[in-house]
Amino acid sequence: MERQGTITQLLVDWRQGDRAALEELTPRVYRELQNLARSYLRRLGPSQTLQPTALVNEAWLRLIGQSRLPQWESRSHFFSIAARLMRLILVDHARKQRASKRQSGHAVTLQESIAVSPVQPPDVLAVNEALDHLAKVDERKARVIELRYFAGMEREEIATALDLSVATVKRDLRLGEAWLRRFLMGEA
Repeated sequence: MERQGTITQLLVDWRQGDRAALEELTPRVYRELQNLARSYLRRLGPSQTLQPTALVNEAWLRLIGQSRLPQWESRSHFFSIAARLMRLILVDHARKQRASKRQSGHAVTLQESIAVSPVQPPDVLAVNEALDHLAKVDERKARVIELRYFAGMEREEIATALDLSVATVKRDLRLGEAWLRRFLMGEA
C-alpha cells in the first residue's frame, strides 16, 4: 500500500485540476483497486462471470468521468467511494445476468437467489439487498461491512475513515455479519 499522505495529496491536486496528479495517481490506486476486485470476486465464487479488470475499469471510468469530482477527504474516502461504485457495478451485472437467464427460459427461483451454504457463496443481489436492509436498521454497521468487504479496508482504516474506535469497528463487523447471515438465511 502507498503512503496515505501521498495518495491524499494527489487526490486533492487532481480535484483542483492538476492533470499530472491524475496521471501519477492512476497507477497507484489502480493496483489497489485491482487487488480489491480480485479478492472480492474470488469470495463470490466461480459462478461470477465479471472479471476483476472489467470491474476495475468500469469503476475507474465512473470515478474519473464525473462532471463534478467529490471533495476527496483522504485515501480512505476515495476507496470507500470506489467500493460503493464496485458494489453498484456488481449489482447491475448480476441483474443483467438474471434478466438474461429469465429471457433464455431458465427460471431463477427465490431459493437460488438467497441460498447460502459453505459451498456456494451468497448471490451479489442478495448481499446488496441485505446491506440495504441493514442500512435501514443500522447505517453505520452497513457502512463498516461495505468498507471491509467492498473496499478491503482493515479495521484500523475503517476506524479512521468513519472516525470510530477500532473496538467499535470490530463490534460492528461482528454484529453486522451476524445480522447479514441471518437475513441471507431468511431468519431476519
